[in-house]
Amino acid sequence: MTDLLSGVRVVEMPAIGPIPFCAMTLADLGAEVIRIDRPAASDLGLPVPPECDFLARGKRSIVLDLKHPDGLAAAQQLIERSDILLEGFRPGVMERLGLGPAQCMARQPALVYGRVSGWGATGEQSVRAGHDINFLAAAGVLGTVGTREQPLPPLNLVGDYGSALQLVSGVLAGCLHARATGRGTVIETSILRGAASLMAFPYSLLASGQWSAQRGDNVLDGAAPYYRTYATSDGRFMAVGAIEPAFYAIFLTQLGAGAAVDPASQLDRATWPATAETIARLFKAHPQSHWANVFGASDACCTPVLTMEEAGRDAHNLEQGVYVATAAGPMPGPGIAHLRASQLPLPVPGNDTVRVLRDAGYTGESASALIASGAAYCAQSRA
Repeated sequence: MTDLLSGVRVVEMPAIGPIPFCAMTLADLGAEVIRIDRPAASDLGLPVPPECDFLARGKRSIVLDLKHPDGLAAAQQLIERSDILLEGFRPGVMERLGLGPAQCMARQPALVYGRVSGWGATGEQSVRAGHDINFLAAAGVLGTVGTREQPLPPLNLVGDYGSALQLVSGVLAGCLHARATGRGTVIETSILRGAASLMAFPYSLLASGQWSAQRGDNVLDGAAPYYRTYATSDGRFMAVGAIEPAFYAIFLTQLGAGAAVDPASQLDRATWPATAETIARLFKAHPQSHWANVFGASDACCTPVLTMEEAGRDAHNLEQGVYVATAAGPMPGPGIAHLRASQLPLPVPGNDTVRVLRDAGYTGESASALIASGAAYCAQSRA
């Protein structure tokens, strides 16, 4: 199968959060992704060793010192020969480096320039530091997630990767436009905007009077007995999502609650506390493995809550290629993607410096001179 983005070259500037995920997704689809790494390790985010950095799959790494004139020139030359640039610095940083949209597109008019900031490109907040939890708080997301007593962050899945997927769709649309017109474009979003964009359905419920501002008082946030988790006798949990009446009836029957709970009262909020208590008592009578066997592949919408390790070994997940037994992380997301990217080794920073420089037009001699000057590093020179 041909990689869908074969022939598309992406330059990824060093960043955390949305940019590595966006670049990984493009690599999964077959794009050539070149990551420009820093000469020294960054103190940003939660660093992981290269052999565990699954967001780096399918990429090549070149190390450049962008504060060195020759290192910056190498980056400019590489970008000039690329289709997409991805950056996630605070507003103004790339412009001060000499790598802003106007500067890059003057050299490569068809460039699709993708960028993600935290708070947005303008306004007083734009230059403030922040992480996913802060942007979720400002976007109205965090206030909807957690217990009645306290908001709880849903990892960094909503803001970082919501904005990353926005950027993926944007830069792909930009590529289509560039190929049709020869003109590039700037695709810009923020983690704040990415998080807010995922709230379309909760806002629909709010507008129709079906959403309460109180956490734990809504169908989808744990108030309904048919959409929550329940503890089992071994301290594990089962997830129940039996929203539709037909599925709810199956769930009650298989749980053994048919005599104690009237399925016709499913939407009667007055019955919810007693129903939840009955369901909780029944689940607590047996271990998770028992309930996994009871519900099996039925339409009860009831499944065991797996750990990350268990999910990676789950037979159905392996069959579907969501995980692979020989890998520690998830496989490429788009089901139509070729698995080429996931089969490449994870890059060591600077491992591909010489090859990338040669692809960008440097001779072996000029690449060696660049490394000798300290403007670029390869894995061997860093060692």
